[in-house]
Amino acid sequence: QVQLVESGGGLVQAGGSLRLSCAASGRIFSSYAMGWFRQAPGKEREFVAAISWSGGSTYYTDSVKGRFTICTDNAKNMVHLQMNSLKPEDTAVYYCAAGDGSSWTEYAYWGQGTQVTVSS
Repeated sequence: QVQLVESGGGLVQAGGSLRLSCAASGRIFSSYAMGWFRQAPGKEREFVAAISWSGGSTYYTDSVKGRFTICTDNAKNMVHLQMNSLKPEDTAVYYCAAGDGSSWTEYAYWGQGTQVTVSS
């Protein structure tokens, strides 16, 4: 079992930055992948970014490339999502996820989410 707790959400103006963090506990293997997803009101949950737990590989959805950066802190069992140049369309609940690394977009473990609101 893996437990995930997100933090760092909040309200920010367009063009601003936020850094989301995900604290992971439980049985995390080096082969695992960690991901961030988001769900806006009335929309389906969508993939945002992913990283191998070793940190060697990353993957982003096109809409955040060049603005968001995902990284791991293995010593602290943390995953971060640095979000720059935020846009109102980035407003959503952001979820951290962990999986066995077989897919960038499918995960078995999920956090409860943190709200990000970008005002125009």
